[in-house]
Amino acid sequence: MLAQQLVAATGPVARLLAECARRVQALRERYRTIAAATPEARATTLLREWLSPQQRAQFDAEGYFDVVGCDSGKRYRIHHGTSMNVHEMDKAGYAKSGWCFVPNRRLAAGDVMLAQKIALETCENSALAAANKFAPTQSTFRASRRRPY
Repeated sequence: MLAQQLVAATGPVARLLAECARRVQALRERYRTIAAATPEARATTLLREWLSPQQRAQFDAEGYFDVVGCDSGKRYRIHHGTSMNVHEMDKAGYAKSGWCFVPNRRLAAGDVMLAQKIALETCENSALAAANKFAPTQSTFRASRRRPY
């Protein structure tokens, strides 16, 4: 009943409702702009632009994506995160070792993941020579399965 009265409103009430609707729309747009301007959002957007369609679908569904090393042809899984998030996968799809290598400055997770992807796809041996190797445990996987957004 109130909705019908609001729809049928004329004069000052209609102008007030129209002004409220415009303000709400402006606030929504401002929020979207601010949210899209965060470093994390910009980094994720850039990462997604560099992913292949298959990698993007995998990242959206699972929070990680696979890359193939340029030198060995090995498959690596890059999980959402900034450290201890690269796992070398065996043929059965299990992690057999982990690699930790990051840029030398603090970056958003999407930027770190993009750097790791490019390093493995273009200079795998050099990247792994600088990386720390670790044995992946169940806890490293539990944290990485959370969706980043």
